[in-house]
Amino acid sequence: MKTPLRLRLTLSHLLVVLTGMVLAGTLAWAAVENLYLSTQRDNLLSQASLTALALEGADLPASPPEPYSQTTNVSPGIHTRLLSESGAVIIGVPFPEGQVQVPPELDPGFVPAEELITRSEIQDALSGQASTAVRRIHALNGQRVLYAAAPVMGTDGQVSGLVYLATPLPPRGLPGDLTWKLVGAILAGGAFASLIGMALARNFAQPLEDLDRAAEQVSKGNLGQQVPAHSAVRELANLGQSFNQMTENLRQTDELKNAFIADVTHELRTPLTVLKGTVETLEDGALDDKEGRRKLLVSMKGETERLIRLVNQLLILARSDAGALELDQREFDLGELAQERVIQLAPLAERKNVHISIHSPDQGLCVVNADRSRTAQVIDNLLDNALRYAPPESTVIIRLEAQPDWVACSIEDAGLGIPAAELTKIFDRFYRVEASRDRASGGSGLGLAIAKSLIEAQGGTIQAISQLGQGTRLIFSLPAYKLAEN
Repeated sequence: MKTPLRLRLTLSHLLVVLTGMVLAGTLAWAAVENLYLSTQRDNLLSQASLTALALEGADLPASPPEPYSQTTNVSPGIHTRLLSESGAVIIGVPFPEGQVQVPPELDPGFVPAEELITRSEIQDALSGQASTAVRRIHALNGQRVLYAAAPVMGTDGQVSGLVYLATPLPPRGLPGDLTWKLVGAILAGGAFASLIGMALARNFAQPLEDLDRAAEQVSKGNLGQQVPAHSAVRELANLGQSFNQMTENLRQTDELKNAFIADVTHELRTPLTVLKGTVETLEDGALDDKEGRRKLLVSMKGETERLIRLVNQLLILARSDAGALELDQREFDLGELAQERVIQLAPLAERKNVHISIHSPDQGLCVVNADRSRTAQVIDNLLDNALRYAPPESTVIIRLEAQPDWVACSIEDAGLGIPAAELTKIFDRFYRVEASRDRASGGSGLGLAIAKSLIEAQGGTIQAISQLGQGTRLIFSLPAYKLAEN
């Protein structure tokens, strides 16, 4: 079973939080422990120094006069004595041979003088510098003990004795109450971070969950799905916007597909209906009427040619959409090709009582790198479109303009023009500005769509410029041959 994204994000965040808590807790524990130990050192060292200061100039006995007792914690022959119940021990200098008492509250017993004098804090105190040290006492199960030693200065300015103090340190490095407070603070921080992480995981996962549900609906054919696209995370916001744009494009494409199928069906129905009616008429006995049969056959031929033309147009568009349009791109003079197409369509212009005028630069300046036959098809479609809407006694103007990188060809008529709201749609398939008039004149609404596909397939561009009452100008551009060579 696949794990939901929100659960994955939450678990991942908790893992990160726990790892961070362990690392941060360890560092925090070490820092607090060091701070606590430093504070204890300062406090104990201050006590030892103040005690030593109070004894400055006092005559310390070379040896205690009374025998060892529990009250004084002094043993005969040992130059030490208990100063107070706080555990401060006064050690006379120089050390005698034998056992020397250390602070009895923490280390019950004595240590040899030769061992005591090797301790770092004792050495520092003998040199006149108060010092501290931490060591483990095996007699106390390895408990850590903090020691502080401070010199007692005599009247002669020399060290006449030492004040030696000690205090136990907590087994875990910190006192119990401070330990619980630190643990509580770490756990509270971890809980707070976990709540924040869960909220962040929800904020990250929610847009993706919405996207997942919407994508599932789209897969079922519901193309009207939209998702929120206002996330604070730029990538999620962009993803939502892209998804919404995709579904909108899919919806429009689906509508265009349905409209395309309806248009194709309509375009095919008319000639097929004519063909069917003609065949039925022939079956009913028209075959015996030679004059009537000839008219019917001419009609069948015309409708058949119309069907073939429509199928060829649809085939061009289908190949263009699939990127499988075969092109034979090579250099040729676009001006010469325009002249050829004008001659070819001259009979149609005469029937429409429309004149065609060509304005072209000098020969050889309009050489393009393109497919000659496909470009001829484009010119035919644009000229046919211009002649269809040009009023009688008007002129259709063809202009060619050569640039270093492009050669442009424009075809302009003096018709009624196209409304601005319709101008962006004229290259859509089966689109007609005046549907009834265009269908009556034999157009299928595919000419401009095919022209656009063929021009763009050759690396060119095509556009329309029109205003109501001022005619229409269609302009296409193709790469100049020199550009293709470079």
